[in-house]
Amino acid sequence: MAILDASSSDPIGGGPSFSLGNRLARGAFQLAWLILARWTPRQLAPLRNLVLRAFGARIGKGVNVASSARVWLPANLEMAPWSSLGPGVECYTMARITIGERTIVSQRAHLCAGTHDHRDPDFQLYARPIVIGPRCWIAAEAFIGPGVTVGEAAVLGARGCAFRDLDGWTIYSGNPALPVGTRDIREKQQAGEQG
Repeated sequence: MAILDASSSDPIGGGPSFSLGNRLARGAFQLAWLILARWTPRQLAPLRNLVLRAFGARIGKGVNVASSARVWLPANLEMAPWSSLGPGVECYTMARITIGERTIVSQRAHLCAGTHDHRDPDFQLYARPIVIGPRCWIAAEAFIGPGVTVGEAAVLGARGCAFRDLDGWTIYSGNPALPVGTRDIREKQQAGEQG
């Protein structure tokens, strides 16, 4: 595993939390993103996807990752077709983050797959995967913590904080996120129908 033992690496004293290989991979990606993707307009999403794939991300058809989104380690990112990471999204992929089909992660949301053991005197870092199902909406500035699974079509409202799993077809808000309603998705009307 790329996470080092805090008792020997001494991250509190300035030592590394991750292996040299992990740090080099992240540095190479950050440089490539800066040169090839960070400056690109919205229409060049396919180029950004190509850069992410080159560094190990699994990116489906029609994915849109904003140029200002930050992906910590692309090899731990999986995005199903037609999903998106909005402007300023922080995708802290210390462990795998999986985003389902047609899921929207809105501006400045934070997906955080790592945390520390607050009981450990060395403050050991650990990582847990995040799974966000299909057709979900993670609204602006929301936070999803390590190990959380978000069920299909769930909504986490703006600035909501999820530290536990979220049930599908449910709308959540607040800190900590609590259910506030159910989600119903209207069927599209056929052209020419009255609404």
